[in-house]
Amino acid sequence: MRIALGVSYNGSRYQGWQSQPSGNTVQDQLEAALGRFAAEKISTTCAGRTDAGVHGLMQVVHFDTRLQRSPNSWVRGTNAFLPRDIAVHWAREMPNSADGRPSFHCRAHATARRYAYVLLQSPVRPSIEAERVGWVFLPLQAHAMQQAAQALLGEHDFSSFRASGCQAKTPIKTLHRIDISFTPAGHAAMREDHAMPCGYWRFEFEGSAFLHHMIRNIMGCLIYIGQGKQPAAWMQQVLQARSRDAAAPTFSPDGLYFLGPVYDAHWNLPSSTPAFAWLPGSPL
Repeated sequence: MRIALGVSYNGSRYQGWQSQPSGNTVQDQLEAALGRFAAEKISTTCAGRTDAGVHGLMQVVHFDTRLQRSPNSWVRGTNAFLPRDIAVHWAREMPNSADGRPSFHCRAHATARRYAYVLLQSPVRPSIEAERVGWVFLPLQAHAMQQAAQALLGEHDFSSFRASGCQAKTPIKTLHRIDISFTPAGHAAMREDHAMPCGYWRFEFEGSAFLHHMIRNIMGCLIYIGQGKQPAAWMQQVLQARSRDAAAPTFSPDGLYFLGPVYDAHWNLPSSTPAFAWLPGSPL
């Protein structure tokens, strides 16, 4: 029997999703909790691996088991053994194909993946939101970033935004959309002799799949452009260079969230993501 789960996690203290010898990953914690509840070894597959420090709002995983339990039992039983920064939100028993084999694969059947980067604009670094938002202390120009982002839409070779250790078979990916918005915090903070508008930027990305560090490397370039260090046209030059050396430094993982995969409706999986009640004027 194949079970699908919807999982959220704060990635701040983990070495990413994928299992490591240290055991300090989200996958290791989830498989340990599932194993304790099911009293059998459980191996999971996820829809999208996340790096160290990156958070997940609705990661989808699947695993095979002999244990017969209701969806609610899987949720409550697994959560009982998870640390408080990881939670299972839902469980679904997935159908088998005509030959009796599992028909659903959380990674292969995802038609797209969605990420968001939440960025605090303020002269003072985040404290309450530490490790949950990125931070810039200079104001950003929305129009320049939005113009630059247009160069990345569609199918491209994203080698300029690929980490050196990326294991993807090809750097060619398709970006469907990049949405950029700003939510004011309701006040202006003083920076030297002028007032600076404070608030939260939200960058949302949807694409077929993403390379290792791809979004964080794109964020580095967008911030350079937003701060006026480079013109909007520079993004096209970086893309065409197909060289990591052409782009800006990799930006912090702190504000990056995997919003979750997108599936065809016939799989009947929940599509909503948990809200950020802690974030003033939350854009998520």
